[in-house]
Amino acid sequence: MKLLLLSLATAALCSYAFAQDTPVPPIKPPDDAWKAKIASLAPAKPRVEPKSPRKVLMVSLATGFCHEVIPHVDAVIDTLAKTGAFEVTHSNDPAMFEPAKLAQFDAVILNNTCTKNPGRNWFIDVLQKDKSLSDDQCKEKAAALEKSLIDFVAQGKGVVAIHGAIVFLNESKDFSGMMGGSFSMHPKLEELTVKLVEPDHALLKAFQGKPFTHLDEPYLFKSAYNDKNFRPLLELDMDSLDPKTQQAMKGDRRYVSWIKSHGKGRVFYCSPSHRPETYERESVLQYYLDGIQYALGDLKCDDSPIKK
Repeated sequence: MKLLLLSLATAALCSYAFAQDTPVPPIKPPDDAWKAKIASLAPAKPRVEPKSPRKVLMVSLATGFCHEVIPHVDAVIDTLAKTGAFEVTHSNDPAMFEPAKLAQFDAVILNNTCTKNPGRNWFIDVLQKDKSLSDDQCKEKAAALEKSLIDFVAQGKGVVAIHGAIVFLNESKDFSGMMGGSFSMHPKLEELTVKLVEPDHALLKAFQGKPFTHLDEPYLFKSAYNDKNFRPLLELDMDSLDPKTQQAMKGDRRYVSWIKSHGKGRVFYCSPSHRPETYERESVLQYYLDGIQYALGDLKCDDSPIKK
């Protein structure tokens, strides 16, 4: 019965998201053919050599809405790791965020780690499954792990957030400040065009000055986003959106990817994309690798904020 209700709820969400759109094919799990295609399009080596062997922790557990593209992103990161830019460890264990364990890594990649309403807190969502913890103990431990992650970056490490991962600790002022914003909402999934904010920026070389069009969710952001304390890289072309979407999103610049410093560390946020097809292009794969290398501290570039 629960499975049936979940299926009906998913169907209802999809019918809303795709209303007035042409039919969108379902997302299939990544098979060997898809992985081989990504491998053929991915860069063979990193743009810059790592200063030392780099280790990355990748977390891909959604406690709220689960994007079906999560395993595709896992496969993409595994492929990019083969360039030698970094070594990746996959784990959804919250204990990995304890300071002593986190210290072995140079960056954390959060892969669509969406969380449950209304708390929107990944640590609390996961820790609540431990019945040996009281509610107060759960909150106390969650706060300690959040601080550990933020300190990890501030002390010189990096964090990469992919698409829905910005919801990881969505109601936290400290996390929002580190990330450069929090998730607000998104209109329907649709074909949209992404423009380069600064075509000559070092992290945008992959696109050779050209915008790209893909099927995605046009995200709106709140909290720290209002301060624009980051270096924007990709921006929605508002004219490419459905008129109703334009109306819903008017009033601000709609950046969908940016970088920023946090203390001695670095943050790379990239909203594209919700669909596997977006990753099936050389430019996007190179952009992801470059962004990860920025977060690792190997690819130097201008990350000064534009401010509001």
